[in-house]
Amino acid sequence: MSPAPHRIPRPRPRSRRRVIAAAVAVVLSAGALAAVGPVSAASAAGYPSWSDVEQAKASKDAQQAKVTEIKALLQDLTAKASAAQQESEAAGTAYQTAQTKYDAATLEQQTLQHQADDADRTAKRSEEQAGQLAAQLGRASANDVTTDILTHPSDSGDLLYELGAMSKLTEQADGIYSQASQDRGVAQGLADRAEQAKEALGTLADAAQAKMQAAQDAADRAQTAVDAQADNKARLEAQLTLLTTNAKDVEAEYDKGVAAEKAREAARAAAAAKAAEQAAATGQGGSGGGAPNSSGWVRPAGGYQTSPYGYRVDPYTHYRALHAGVDLAPACYAPIYAAHAGTVTFAANGGGYGNEVVLDNGGGISTAYGHIVDGGILVSVGQHVEAGQQIAKIGSTGWSTGCHLHFETRVNGSAVDPVPFMAARGISV
Repeated sequence: MSPAPHRIPRPRPRSRRRVIAAAVAVVLSAGALAAVGPVSAASAAGYPSWSDVEQAKASKDAQQAKVTEIKALLQDLTAKASAAQQESEAAGTAYQTAQTKYDAATLEQQTLQHQADDADRTAKRSEEQAGQLAAQLGRASANDVTTDILTHPSDSGDLLYELGAMSKLTEQADGIYSQASQDRGVAQGLADRAEQAKEALGTLADAAQAKMQAAQDAADRAQTAVDAQADNKARLEAQLTLLTTNAKDVEAEYDKGVAAEKAREAARAAAAAKAAEQAAATGQGGSGGGAPNSSGWVRPAGGYQTSPYGYRVDPYTHYRALHAGVDLAPACYAPIYAAHAGTVTFAANGGGYGNEVVLDNGGGISTAYGHIVDGGILVSVGQHVEAGQQIAKIGSTGWSTGCHLHFETRVNGSAVDPVPFMAARGISV
């Protein structure tokens, strides 16, 4: 049920926005003007230039008008980013709800089909017993009793016994035939219900796919709005400071702040990478990634399995629901690897799944990776990845009570238990 692969621009790392914001804070806290670094012509289009701001200081009226304009632009940026993010979250929740409904219906259909198959086997056994009894009755028919009456008229006691036995056998036959008919009716009823449930799955699958695509589109719009805010907000705030203060040497101070924040960001990234490497090296319940086995598969993450596939009381919602995958918990920010080569078909907010990546692994098989940390998606829609390639980082987004990977395996869109699925491909999860 994966949508046809198409390329969507990869979301920009959120760390860039943190660098700009932190740099602005550095300069403003020092009482200086924040002069934001290079901004593309596209992002600056429709916004006042530094030259515009300098010219506006020539008169009080122009200065006040420019202040009003910039404040309106800042408010608009914030509103658009907030609205787009809310839309993305709502679309992600709608996708997750549709997917969960489809998964539950699929499991119900499979259960009905198993029950129908069992009932069919029971009905066949009952029909076989009825057939065997029919043959027995044929061998001991009423004609044999009539012959005994004509040839042995004095053996009345024996004849009465034979008639009684025939009566009992007939009653038994009636019971077996009735049971066979009842068993066949049960089997047919279950088969009809299973078929009806199967027909309904198509509609649910289409709905889940449509919601999935809508969630991806909404996430892309949100990223565009957030990027616009990141690209322009800091510069506008700095221009506002220029209009309303006498701050000096802002550009140099801003550049120093950007450089310092970049250095801190790099140090944090290096520390997180080292922690993830150490977590993987300790083999907490099994390591992930590495070279694929002969079947082309790898373990998607390190860590012990903390929750299996199947119905459970959800630790986040506290309601009984289908858990359509398994949870692996190595450590926060630990790497998530592609379990098999494939194409990214989803990389966005998935509602209860949190930040999620879905791969089309070919042959009707897809894999999903949920609860990724904010900013931890390392791939984009349409991108081809290899087995064992890092695609994300462990987090606790969505319906999650702690850092872990929610890993799903799907066959023709239907969720299957990842443990036997992966075991059949030589991987223990």
